[in-house]
Amino acid sequence: MSQSFADLGSSSAVVDALSKRGYTEAFPIQQMVVPDVLDGHDVLIQSPTGSGKTLAFGVPMMDLIEATDARPSALVLAPTRELAGQIVDELREIAHARALSITAVYGGVGIERQARAARRSHILVATPGRLEDLMARRAVSLDKIKLLVLDEADRMLDMGFRPAVDRIVRACNTTRQTMLFSATLRGEVDRIAKEYTSDARRHELEPEPNKAAKIDHRFLPVLHERKLDHLVDELREPERGLTLVFVRTKRGADRLVRRLAREDLPAVAMHGDKTQGQRERALARFERGDVDVLVATDVAARGIDVSGVSHVIQFDAPEDREGYVHRVGRTGRAGATGVGVTFVLDDQARDMGRIAADLGLEREFARGGFRIDIAPSRHARPASAPRQGGGGGSRRGGRGRGSRTAR
Repeated sequence: MSQSFADLGSSSAVVDALSKRGYTEAFPIQQMVVPDVLDGHDVLIQSPTGSGKTLAFGVPMMDLIEATDARPSALVLAPTRELAGQIVDELREIAHARALSITAVYGGVGIERQARAARRSHILVATPGRLEDLMARRAVSLDKIKLLVLDEADRMLDMGFRPAVDRIVRACNTTRQTMLFSATLRGEVDRIAKEYTSDARRHELEPEPNKAAKIDHRFLPVLHERKLDHLVDELREPERGLTLVFVRTKRGADRLVRRLAREDLPAVAMHGDKTQGQRERALARFERGDVDVLVATDVAARGIDVSGVSHVIQFDAPEDREGYVHRVGRTGRAGATGVGVTFVLDDQARDMGRIAADLGLEREFARGGFRIDIAPSRHARPASAPRQGGGGGSRRGGRGRGSRTAR
């Protein structure tokens, strides 16, 4: 049953701001999260890429902070500068409707200007490294933080940010409310979730079964020396639109862009060795369609949200299930169809078979001429999902806000 944001308890100012952006009915993740957050509960959310999680934490955040509150009063930690910037872009108009200021801070740009903006902002969206730089300079204090969001917590751990995140969480107000979002709540993520939250409401978003058909999953057996030939063939398909090509290394991304240029197939690269300006310009060219191929590493692509991506090609196979979901989830969004192509070398077939089985893609994997002889794990999940447009010391339970309860 669909629900509006007003049904979930959002204020008229927030509802009006959402309506101006074309958001009226809440997505499933938002229906799960918004009432719990407005009622003062900590939340743990397992959700796939593209499920609408930014509004899930952003919408209630706007109603729980007042313009007269200390600055900053809310902190969103994100693993990459691209994701931090996109979160701010998504929430800026809604924040302004409540007379709240929001800013992103991340490395690769001048720190003085960011320090001034951070001191003036109610909501701070930050990467861990840059935030620690600001804290070391005493440019920002977290002792008045009312709301803490850890976005893509699994990716922050993968990138080695656990020590920095621990220090940041310890610096936050111990009576804060905490929200943690992750593609998985298993293993290390589960351990930090228990450390950072108190009596949290836990939700796992199950993609609608009929949405899995939105993406055509293809597994292609290739020889190493023929990978480029296969990629060129895929990129010359007449019905192809914007295409993301995933590679394993930064050097590999640059090398592949040069090799494609020799085939008269212009492409741009995005990876961690690029400056912030270079990454922003590459993404802007890709979004405009000036260049329709973006070659990226996993870390650089985390958080990229570009509409109209028709194809995702995994030139280098993903390392695990979460990597596959993260990559292929960049297409088939907002009800559109998409194609996910994975190049599989002979010595990768068994591992890819395990990933395919875990995602319920045995039939698609077999269509590539492969045989699956591995049973899926008990954590198997569908591979795609719908989309809309230590520790912190002593903690507390949820603070009730009866007037905010979803109607």
